Amino acid sequence: MLESRATAEELMDGDDLPTDVYASVVGDLARVNRVTMAARPTLRFLAAATVPGGRYRLLDVGYGDGDMLRRIARWGERRGVTFDLTGIDLNPRSEQAARAHTPAAVAIDWRTGDYADLAGAGWDFVISSLVAHHMTHAQLVAFLRFMQGEARVGWLVNDLHRHGFAYRGWPLLARLFSWHPIVRHDGHLSIARSYRPAEWAPLLAEAGVPDARVFRAFPFRLCVERR
Repeated sequence: MLESRATAEELMDGDDLPTDVYASVVGDLARVNRVTMAARPTLRFLAAATVPGGRYRLLDVGYGDGDMLRRIARWGERRGVTFDLTGIDLNPRSEQAARAHTPAAVAIDWRTGDYADLAGAGWDFVISSLVAHHMTHAQLVAFLRFMQGEARVGWLVNDLHRHGFAYRGWPLLARLFSWHPIVRHDGHLSIARSYRPAEWAPLLAEAGVPDARVFRAFPFRLCVERR
């Protein structure tokens, strides 16, 4: 069943999804991320690539609810690392949700638009979380090229691992926490749309990235980093 990637569209990507429903969906996805410890690979990546007292410009592509950038802001404050944080998302409903869920004291530049328009802006880091599996092959290769060319210090793709245990277990986990029906549906499909470790090598080669590292992170995360 999972030998090849699924290509069906996820419900949350529909243009006709009402703003309030979208906000509920991405809000529940933020809760999913907390339960599944989704921020750990990203924070470990930043811990290895930053120094206390340093200042870095970081771009998060496809931020959704904005929970990853809020976590990075808190993490940086605790460690004495200053981040100029920018999020870019194609969906204007993401900006509305992220602004609504972000305290005024947390300085994050939320934007709606295409990440490609931010080329040449002097980024130290470019990151994404749960975005790669939404992209087509061509879009993902273009995104890898963008990160390789724009991230001065490094970049990270934090995504899912297409794994049978995760695929079978997701419906049980989603029911246990009573997450939104769209989150239940799309989470299951997201696992089927995601990649396996060996599938990243040809993508990286096509993008001209010779030195990235593909690694697994508990539970059922598959990440790609270049530092």
